[in-house]
Amino acid sequence: MELNQIHNFNDFYNNLCLAGFSTGGINNEGVFGLSDWYGKEILWHTEESDTDPWEWRIRVLNEKEDVAYGKIFLNKSGYITRQWYPYFLAVRRPHENFYEAYREGRMSSVAKRIMDVIENHKKIALHEIKHEGNFTKEEKSVFDRALCELQMKMFITMCGSKKKQSEMGSEFGWNSTVFCSAENFFGEEVFREAGEMKFREAYETLEEQIFKLNPQAEDKKVKKYILG
Repeated sequence: MELNQIHNFNDFYNNLCLAGFSTGGINNEGVFGLSDWYGKEILWHTEESDTDPWEWRIRVLNEKEDVAYGKIFLNKSGYITRQWYPYFLAVRRPHENFYEAYREGRMSSVAKRIMDVIENHKKIALHEIKHEGNFTKEEKSVFDRALCELQMKMFITMCGSKKKQSEMGSEFGWNSTVFCSAENFFGEEVFREAGEMKFREAYETLEEQIFKLNPQAEDKKVKKYILG
């Protein structure tokens, strides 16, 4: 598959639509990420919305309706388009919701506390999840692990950003990431499509796409990339 060099946000988005998915940063562990196509104009943390990849994650969520972003590859950030989302759902959480996975012991009680808050609010910022879930500073590490696990298993996803508000209603500080359930992000149709796929069919389709994008990828790393 031939991708084009990336000079700006639109180049990135167009390439992402062709590829279907990508790690968010520069470390793809030898599997696949669009950072390999970044031109010299692309610089991190400049706050230039057209050429700073850090800004693109929020632009994608605010401006596009067909791309999900979150910690979904190798415990790091990544993008998946609407077209390819059902394939990852079919291999990572086949035919089950969070509470089924929790009852069977595959998700932690900390993850349940987070999920309960998100389900109650539909969309909620990170700092509000911590507040409403009564998470303490001492629980930071277990909270972070559970939040990552929920994204990797594709139960939740990022859906925007929001600033904190003072008691007087004025905004302050850095933007806080907003989360919602995967069902609320793309809708039930994506899950219907995933439910019609067999695990092996979905896995082999993803594997084939990865090797089109990177014929030199190692089988073991590709498996980890796909399954999370």
